[in-house]
Amino acid sequence: MFSQRKFRCWNSELEIYSLPFPGENTASVSGDTGILHVVEKEEDLQWVLTDGPNPPYVVLLEGALFTRSLMEKLKGTAGRIAGLAVSLAKPRPTPGSSPSMKCPNDGFGIYSNSYGPEFAHCREIPWNNLGDSLAYEDFSFPIFLLEDENETRVIKQCYRDHNLSPNGSAPAFPLCAMQLFSHMHAVVSTVTCMRRSSIQSTFSINPEIVCDPLSDYNVWSMLKPINMSAALEPDDRVVVAATRLDSRSFFWNVAPGAESAAASFVTQLAAAEALQKAPDALTLPRNVMFVFFQGETFDYIGSSRMVYDMEKGKFPVQLENIDSFVELGQVALRNSLELWMHTDPMSQKNESVHNQVEALLSTLEKSGAGVPAVVLRRPAQSQPLPPSSLQRFLRARNISGVVLADHATIFHNRYYQSIYDTAENIHVSYPEWQSPEEDLNFVTDTAKALADVATVLGRALYRLAGGTNFSDTIQADPQTVTRLLYGFLVRANNSWFQSFLRQDLRSYLGDGPLQHYIAVSSPTNTTYVVQYALANLTGQVVDLPREQCQDPSKVPSENKDLYEYAWVQGPLSANETSRLPRCVRSTARLARALSPAFELRQWGSTEYSTWTESRWKDIRARIFLVASRELEFVTLTVGFGVLAFSLIVTYCINAKADVLFLAPREPGAVSY
Repeated sequence: MFSQRKFRCWNSELEIYSLPFPGENTASVSGDTGILHVVEKEEDLQWVLTDGPNPPYVVLLEGALFTRSLMEKLKGTAGRIAGLAVSLAKPRPTPGSSPSMKCPNDGFGIYSNSYGPEFAHCREIPWNNLGDSLAYEDFSFPIFLLEDENETRVIKQCYRDHNLSPNGSAPAFPLCAMQLFSHMHAVVSTVTCMRRSSIQSTFSINPEIVCDPLSDYNVWSMLKPINMSAALEPDDRVVVAATRLDSRSFFWNVAPGAESAAASFVTQLAAAEALQKAPDALTLPRNVMFVFFQGETFDYIGSSRMVYDMEKGKFPVQLENIDSFVELGQVALRNSLELWMHTDPMSQKNESVHNQVEALLSTLEKSGAGVPAVVLRRPAQSQPLPPSSLQRFLRARNISGVVLADHATIFHNRYYQSIYDTAENIHVSYPEWQSPEEDLNFVTDTAKALADVATVLGRALYRLAGGTNFSDTIQADPQTVTRLLYGFLVRANNSWFQSFLRQDLRSYLGDGPLQHYIAVSSPTNTTYVVQYALANLTGQVVDLPREQCQDPSKVPSENKDLYEYAWVQGPLSANETSRLPRCVRSTARLARALSPAFELRQWGSTEYSTWTESRWKDIRARIFLVASRELEFVTLTVGFGVLAFSLIVTYCINAKADVLFLAPREPGAVSY
């Protein structure tokens, strides 16, 4: 994968997994091969770095040692390292692990050397203080992730049987070796690979595309339906509730994102359901737009595209329609019940904006007063916004906005954008004796806490939309939250998720958690599931047969410009042998999340995200035994000898063929 920062993808076979990883494409087309060496403690590195007599080596590294300091040691040993396989650390590293930057999305938010220079580059607060930027480094060897413990055990056994010798002496041949295939087609940077792909597309009948832009879809819906064929009137006011859908880690498509993404969008889904149930939801003075941005991890792809479309009149809601903006950041790791309300000090230098922000914060505080499990706090007014989608909107227009988060300053999440940001990180666990179906409906403490946050959000949105009568009756359902957490973080293939998806999307649900990486093939699994979950929670079941549901234009009473229609599998029947399909009508829609840089062909843009992902053909790994150099030389010599002897024998036989192979005599005349 590439950007202005270079990025690379890895994966594997042997059911070994691997993922994107910044750097130029230096992996060999024929694979990178080396003698296997297991590193279980840092002292084991000495053999690989200096002592080992048979370089290059492929290192099998314990996950707890996968740190920046150790990787820098490997990086500085040209010629001795052919590749790296990292096993998953169990238990996870207790100090924390974050391969992201200390200042996520630096340079693409609102603060810069010309606007709020005191806040630029996270000078005041290094939000992700455990970030070591390892995912943005360039390594000259492939790096794979081993997620399957059984395969890790097989590889280690091969090492012990053949490569481990007593007293530190050189092991005898044959030795166990490992070969990693991970050649990427793209090179250097986004500018280079996109230019090459463009040239290929222009002049070749069968173009060889070498990289693709990261892209997917934002998910959004309106509390009250709007006409999609026309823009809102300038005096129509909309309250925006936003959060992000995606996460990442050092490795491709391993992006559990429990705290960095999933907990937030689950909370917003629950808030949307609670608000939709308000008796006067459809008659409120102002509308509410729920939006789930994709690609925010990669320099705000989703939010920057929505702002761009709003500015160009390509989206029904315009920037001037936005009355206020409430964003959910990381909210699952609250301390002492506190939920912090972050605002932007720069835009509040405008007195009008300052008054609007104060009114917004007061509304939130009033909404939280009836929820004792959530205590809303204000950080110092001079404190900047944390990394958030709101920053992209503030770049375009001064609006009153707030980011709700569980942290006052630095992130509480010690595994931000890491492979260890899993359900365990936000304390989601289940009794061991329960069945999967029982786990699905088991209300965890985390679900209760997030439901409280969703209740505060739902009530605040109701008040911001002009509601006055039913604020205290809005209550998020912990059962909804716990089911969503289970589906996104533990097991996607469950009865509830199956019930609200179309039949042709069943394959999107695996037996493990969903991964929240944006990718290049879209919509991704997470995008589809969030869209249909939103439709299920906020939409309405209508009495339409399948044909009319899939083509509602034939039904006079239905309006495709106001609603989206989906024919979903539905719940299980009474005998649980079949499902009861139904038609769901909602306002849940998709909007393109592709960076404007690619539409404008500004591949070197510093205004918009320019992340791309390399294409590849063969990603796999294998282990095998290799003989000593001496045996290989002897084998080669004997082979040449046999070849030479064969050539000599063939020549001699050919030269004496008339002697060795006499032609048979013609039969004479026979007389009687």
